[in-house]
Amino acid sequence: MAYIDGFVIAVPTANKQKYIDMARAVGKRFIEFGARRLIECWGDDVPDGKLTDFKRAVQAKDDETVVFAWVEWPDKAARDAGMARMHDLMQAGGEFKDQEIPFDGKRMIFGGFEAILTLEK
Repeated sequence: MAYIDGFVIAVPTANKQKYIDMARAVGKRFIEFGARRLIECWGDDVPDGKLTDFKRAVQAKDDETVVFAWVEWPDKAARDAGMARMHDLMQAGGEFKDQEIPFDGKRMIFGGFEAILTLEK
């Protein structure tokens, strides 16, 4: 069954195109390194909750939009190998070491998840 890396990020709304450009460049490498697909979603209907919500989770400010994204891998072994290669590209001397990150990475939440159910048409 698939393995999913999930991300929630607060991106300055003015940086939408910069974010798309960055996600496209990084996403192409994820695919090259074994991911099945990358989905990036720009918040459109992200309601405030009574106790918690996406905005609070990433401490989104009024001039920021919540991004919900995930990378789908065939399995955890493929993910671990692909993420190791991505890590190398982001380190000193790597392709993405000087890549401008158009958001505050300290407020990004992320995690790896084993898929337990998939329903498709």
